[in-house]
Amino acid sequence: MLSTIYDADHEAFRASVGDFLTREVVPHLDEYATAKGFPRELWKKAGRQGLLGLEVPEEYGGSDAGDYRYNAVMFEELSRVNMALPSCVGIHADIVAPYLVRLTTPEQRERWLPGVCTGELLTAVGMTEPSGGSDLAALRTTAVRDGGEWVISGAKTFITNGHSADLVLVAARTSPEKKARGITLFAVEATREGFSRGRKLDKVGQDESDTAELFFDDVRVPDANVVGEVDQGFIHMMNFLPQERLQSAITNLAHAAQILTETVQYARERTAFGQAIGSFQHNKFLIADLVTRVEVTQTYVHQCVLAHARGDLTPIDAAKAKWWTAQVQNDVLDACVQLYGGYGFMNEYRVARAWRDARVTKIWAGSNEIMKELIGRDLNL
Repeated sequence: MLSTIYDADHEAFRASVGDFLTREVVPHLDEYATAKGFPRELWKKAGRQGLLGLEVPEEYGGSDAGDYRYNAVMFEELSRVNMALPSCVGIHADIVAPYLVRLTTPEQRERWLPGVCTGELLTAVGMTEPSGGSDLAALRTTAVRDGGEWVISGAKTFITNGHSADLVLVAARTSPEKKARGITLFAVEATREGFSRGRKLDKVGQDESDTAELFFDDVRVPDANVVGEVDQGFIHMMNFLPQERLQSAITNLAHAAQILTETVQYARERTAFGQAIGSFQHNKFLIADLVTRVEVTQTYVHQCVLAHARGDLTPIDAAKAKWWTAQVQNDVLDACVQLYGGYGFMNEYRVARAWRDARVTKIWAGSNEIMKELIGRDLNL
């Protein structure tokens, strides 16, 4: 069933993104995997291509698309290449950028947003902590008032873009007695004294993604680096999470759909016992099941995209899209590996790398179990 949520302008943008990826990314993926990160020059090229400022007003160098369908198109295309690319770009352009657009002062926007759009100022989000995982309300990183400054102390882990970010959006506890109502967001420059990074983390998949631990040893920042309102950080995070989870859902499904398309072609061409492996009834029925699941799920995700473009996507619908697509993605890719047989376990095959890359999607942006908990609460259970 063909999607009807995109028009000619969206498809023209899709073609532009696809051409950029074919030219600048696909030929170098092995290099990026070895380096465990994307080079700054690629970020700058993405900025010149207009991929980093979809959420940013034109006066700061963005395109101010004003239509989340453009974001969706971009992440669908990025995901067809691999999972690390939409993860890194998503943090920078689809998560941090909206915070810096909607919660900042004119001076802050002028200071940070032009660099975000050009790729000269790379960003990361410092929320997850070694002891907290998905429990954002249990932050241990603190920010203590000292004269006209704040002193930040603590640690963050599993931070995408963490090893190369120039600016980190950090969640810290400013009023411990208020618990979840006492968290504030700070923009912390990597040049601040007391800020340091751990090693690039050795992950199971997404080798191209720059992921690191971050440490804050009495890092001093001024009031001018507070993002949003003091003690309102948890509310800010909750307000922005639906977009993060929707972007995750878009990415999950597009990634699975691409590998499934390649697997169907493989099943037509690969022979065993004198016939194409896709012609065996078990495999034929399995592929029919996988294709149906992907296409039916795509309809729901596209409806969520439309709802978000209108401004009425609910946190619960975003949670449903996030956990369901992560499950579908992992089920589909596991089945694809099985269809490839022994070749599916070889890293030289895209299906093997895709299978590894996908496993984390059931964990990040709030684990699938947390998503189900939110949905259950909404049902008064």
